[in-house]
Amino acid sequence: MTRRAARSAALLLVLAGCIPAADPRLAPPPAAPAPAADLPAEPLPEPERTAEAPHPVRPSRPTRRPPVEQLAAPRPAWEAAPVTPDARLVRTQDVVVRPGDTLSAIAERTGASIAAIARRNTLPPPYTLRAGQRLVIPGGRYHRVDPGQTGIGIARAYGVPWSEVVAANDLREPFVLVTGQRVLIPSPPASAAARAAAFTLDVDTILTGGEPAVASGRAPVRPVKGTTRVPAATVPVAPPSAAPGRFSWPLTGRIVRRFGAGASGERFDGIEIAVPSGTEVKAAAAGTVAYAGDGIAALGGLVIVKHGENWTSIYGHAGKLLVRRGQAVTRGQVIALSGATGFADQPELHFELRRGRSPVDPVTQLPRR
Repeated sequence: MTRRAARSAALLLVLAGCIPAADPRLAPPPAAPAPAADLPAEPLPEPERTAEAPHPVRPSRPTRRPPVEQLAAPRPAWEAAPVTPDARLVRTQDVVVRPGDTLSAIAERTGASIAAIARRNTLPPPYTLRAGQRLVIPGGRYHRVDPGQTGIGIARAYGVPWSEVVAANDLREPFVLVTGQRVLIPSPPASAAARAAAFTLDVDTILTGGEPAVASGRAPVRPVKGTTRVPAATVPVAPPSAAPGRFSWPLTGRIVRRFGAGASGERFDGIEIAVPSGTEVKAAAAGTVAYAGDGIAALGGLVIVKHGENWTSIYGHAGKLLVRRGQAVTRGQVIALSGATGFADQPELHFELRRGRSPVDPVTQLPRR
């Protein structure tokens, strides 16, 4: 074989992959090595995102939010004491008052609530009756409140908004349920999906429906100072009675969103204060912790403190919670560390003040800076 023929044959063998290339001039272009049989192949790199060719959206992959650190605590009462939807159906009817009857005895006999009968018949307290008097018993589904149950738990069990339960029963401040009380349940939405969507957890719902029922004739327990012996989730806690006085700033930072209507018309119930992550969040006044958790997705790590004279302060987007429900706190006490949890775009504190159910601009209640 001539030298030229031998060189041509060697080139063909190299290109076919039969022998290694001895002469770099004859080696084929480098190729990506094949993955080993027992190892998965590495994924191809994703293309860069550009305005002209946007990155495709990945379906069914929820956005991950930073986790919220908190002290070991029991689940809230509406989860710790689930409600069985065993409401009694009462038909609309007339009853005649018997000698010795009381309104509570008639309510027990018919299954309706004392308040509903009183409203329907315009009976003022103390609900004095006379024998032979005719009363109209309003029909509907009435749920009997058991120990440890909350308004939130009742609303969830029947798939109706708690606000509708409040309206149907004409509940007023401080929205405390009593064990044995009968609650009229509004008609739920027709479909299961609509019933599931009817219930949403927000600050107003926690404030009005988050406290466990109080046993008749028994006072709620007093809050404790530390975090180790707080009352159980299903035990009602007495609200503070002392006036909060002047509120103080929960931390120092730049206000990046203010109270009131935004550019698109939506109402914002508090202020957002930008701060470095891990900044100490302090109680704006002395009070009792009514909630510490992350049950409201938008607010992430959340602390709600009740104060005297029906005031409440709310602290959201916390990265770490340092208090528990049923704990008494003092003005300036560190209750959390700031973070970027919930729907926060940056480390910040969501801060609200409410008087009853009405949000109040915090800046009007805080010292000027």
